[in-house]
Amino acid sequence: MGRSAGASPAGGHRLPGAGAQRARRRRTSGPSAARTLADDAHRRARRAAERAGRTRGAARARAHRAGAARRLLAAVRRRPRATATAACPVGPVGDAARDRRRPPVAGRDRPRAPGAAGARPRRGRGPLPRHGRCPAAHGDEQRVGGALRRGGPDCPAGRHRPRAAGRRPALLSRRPPRRVRASARPVGVPVTTAAAVWTSNAGVTVRDLVPASLRRAWVDRGWCPDRDVYALFSDHVRAHPRRAAVVDASGTVDYAGLDATVRHFASRLAEHGLGPGDIIALRLPNGRAAVAAELAVAAVGAVALPYPPGHGSLGPAGLLARSRARALVVARERDAVPSAGLPHLRTLFTCGEAGEGPQGAESLTAASGRHFRPRAHDPEAPVRLLVSSGSEAEPKMVAYSHNAMAGGRASYVRALHDGSEPMRNLLLVSLASSFGSLGSYVTLAALGGTLLLQDGFDAAAALRTLVAHRPTHVFGVPAMLRRLADVPRLPGEDVGGLRALVSSGAALPGATAEACRARFGRRVLTVYGSSDGVNCHTARGDGGGPTCAGLPDPAVAEIRVAEPGGSALPLPAGRSGEILARGPMTPLSHVAGPGQDARYRTDDGWVRTGDLGRLDAEGRLHVLGRLKQIVVRGGYNISPAEVERELGSHPAVAEVACVGVPDPELGERLCACVRQVPGIRPTPLTLAALTSYLEDERGLERRKLPERLLLVANMPLGPTGKVCRTTLAGMAAASLAGRAEPPACAPVSP
Repeated sequence: MGRSAGASPAGGHRLPGAGAQRARRRRTSGPSAARTLADDAHRRARRAAERAGRTRGAARARAHRAGAARRLLAAVRRRPRATATAACPVGPVGDAARDRRRPPVAGRDRPRAPGAAGARPRRGRGPLPRHGRCPAAHGDEQRVGGALRRGGPDCPAGRHRPRAAGRRPALLSRRPPRRVRASARPVGVPVTTAAAVWTSNAGVTVRDLVPASLRRAWVDRGWCPDRDVYALFSDHVRAHPRRAAVVDASGTVDYAGLDATVRHFASRLAEHGLGPGDIIALRLPNGRAAVAAELAVAAVGAVALPYPPGHGSLGPAGLLARSRARALVVARERDAVPSAGLPHLRTLFTCGEAGEGPQGAESLTAASGRHFRPRAHDPEAPVRLLVSSGSEAEPKMVAYSHNAMAGGRASYVRALHDGSEPMRNLLLVSLASSFGSLGSYVTLAALGGTLLLQDGFDAAAALRTLVAHRPTHVFGVPAMLRRLADVPRLPGEDVGGLRALVSSGAALPGATAEACRARFGRRVLTVYGSSDGVNCHTARGDGGGPTCAGLPDPAVAEIRVAEPGGSALPLPAGRSGEILARGPMTPLSHVAGPGQDARYRTDDGWVRTGDLGRLDAEGRLHVLGRLKQIVVRGGYNISPAEVERELGSHPAVAEVACVGVPDPELGERLCACVRQVPGIRPTPLTLAALTSYLEDERGLERRKLPERLLLVANMPLGPTGKVCRTTLAGMAAASLAGRAEPPACAPVSP
């Protein structure tokens, strides 16, 4: 049909009265006809603009989002670091607030896969990113840009999508842009804060005693990754899924297989309502289950409390009660602690079949009814509680953040490696110990290496692992390394992959270091460290004698020496005092220990280690002993560590520990507990022979000489692998009194 009164000149849409006017216009000529044609052109243009309105509206929305992201980027660049979570809620608190404010919308928060039923084609655009699958960026600016370009794991799908290639941007509307209201957590931007106070769901409070400005500076220098440990582990899963992650008694599991177990464990924890704000205790032997459980706790945003088996003051009941743990994970139900007296403990898990005992344990390996989707967590929030060995009193619990574990602690382990290949670390100690904390969160999550584990320390089995799986480093306490060096050689023994043996947990006797060097022909590195938050090692060069612990590394912790119990002002080089430390590995604070922060921390975050030391003119740290491990003989203070160093140089002494024994006249006397080198001297050592050696050959003062001698077949080891001085002191006192030998320490658990 032609352009008559009943036809529309612009795609079939006719304004009221258009037909009659058009009929009259055809019978009009002259100026009136010209005006009519101009009106027609105006109407056509207006209708075309109406059809294009939807395009302009979409363009305006994209422009508004881009402007909001640019303003947020500018604010991130110039803002100071927040000091409290209330000022800028992050992590689970912000997410929960957002979830309460806006319920999920089908089709927007969970995008359909391309090609799925009911999925709409998106012209000129690729498939939507899945939640949690976006490549991680480093730095706030890149994260804002990443959110603008491709969305993020915490933003609703489709909020930040790229413009189609080749499409011309539409003109901005003349109307002023709508004000963007800031949400509890900026979309796609994991904001990092130094959480001043963290409180668990059961009411346990953790305070960050380090100034927020220092935490931010360590991140800016690249010493802390500013990401949670599971996100770091996931990076390695994507980068090298077939690399060996854990080698244990059950064989080898690669990163992809381990991650599948971690996600399954995490889904089971989440099914039982466990997540951010919860403390989950782990009592597991070394192995892939313990590693997966630690990473799963971090993945759900909870705090892990691994602890080794023990008794007495290191008993699990006391730790569970003080930490108010919400759940406990054990290997078998019979390993659990009776829940009586533990009102906060709600769930017991096993890593095997579901329990049939009276406590009705749940199985972490049982089928899960939900799919686990990881979320980003605040890297300054606590992720693990380290438990001290309890050598002085009830064991301390110290809270470490994601940044402290994957930053400062990872830096010291990385510095031990002088090769380019990934580290393969054989841990002789328990993953639950402070020394063993370099396993899951450091070796795997931060460094992408391989863990070689034993479910119980056995020197002969450790040597077979060393030969078969060729680790680059062996980590153990001095007593373990000495026993490893004493194992007879295997036929065709080859330790070519080994680069160094690393000793920590106690002072390394010179004889043990020499035995390891002679046995394996590799460097023996000493690490001075504690769960309180200090590390220094000799990988950067020692050369300062048997007391030297190497040069402090600022990427790990700055170290100074100050007056014991006084201010944190540093003493001049060469003067002895208490060792203080503060740096990227510094923990947040002590947990459930009244008065411990006041005793072991300063107002500006320095850690009081309780160790006696000095810094020499070259800046090297010398550790001289424990301030509290002093034997007072008639008013004169004797350092057992000094005497142990000198006795350890005797060719017939394999291990030595000096303890005080009660004396009615002088208060205390020094007793040397010695294990002889097997096969060297057929007759036992005597006290006279040892004191003569110390005085004549080593030049030790007479008043420091031991006055008692106890020969032992094996040193009693505590749960963390250290020599149990409490048991030794009891054995020495019983021997002198002619009484029966007291009960020994709990068997060592690696």
